[in-house]
Amino acid sequence: MGTLRKILRMHQQAFLTSDASDNTASHSFRTAVIGYFLAKAAEADADKVMKMCLLHDTEESRCGDQNWVHKRYVKVFEEEIRQGQLKGLPNSEELLGLSKEYQERQTKEAKLAKDADILDELLLIKEYALMGNQEAEGWLKGLHVKDQNHKHEMMMHTDLAKRMAREVLKQNPSEWWDNLWTSKRRK
Repeated sequence: MGTLRKILRMHQQAFLTSDASDNTASHSFRTAVIGYFLAKAAEADADKVMKMCLLHDTEESRCGDQNWVHKRYVKVFEEEIRQGQLKGLPNSEELLGLSKEYQERQTKEAKLAKDADILDELLLIKEYALMGNQEAEGWLKGLHVKDQNHKHEMMMHTDLAKRMAREVLKQNPSEWWDNLWTSKRRK
């Protein structure tokens, strides 16, 4: 799992950026936090969703991250990687089962975990756009897809995540600290 801190996410290539903080471990962590809140709001099993979110990209420690261009040309044996990583660990059957459930996306929890994954990506792209990245701005505006009005929502499974995505697009990622700034130290 420690290797995931060293796996840079490959969308950086498409966004013409270099961001060492954008690695698979940081992505999985924020995805798990988002997944927890999505699950609580949807009255789903939050523990299961968080575990799925933490596990959803573990195979990248062995095969790296691939963006959508790479996936067109590269075959990755994800199930074989997951088996090699998890088999023999305590509770490996539980972890492999959760990973399989996530990959199949048939349960409420698996769909929420995938939505959390997409929401994290949307938040990151929004942050890149705020920093002036024109490629990220184009992605947010839907310039790279045919159905520009519903691009983000098309990838999501739950109405809750779709509503959150619309809210993410409206808000400034730094808005949370606007009313916290002060020049005076607490006594």
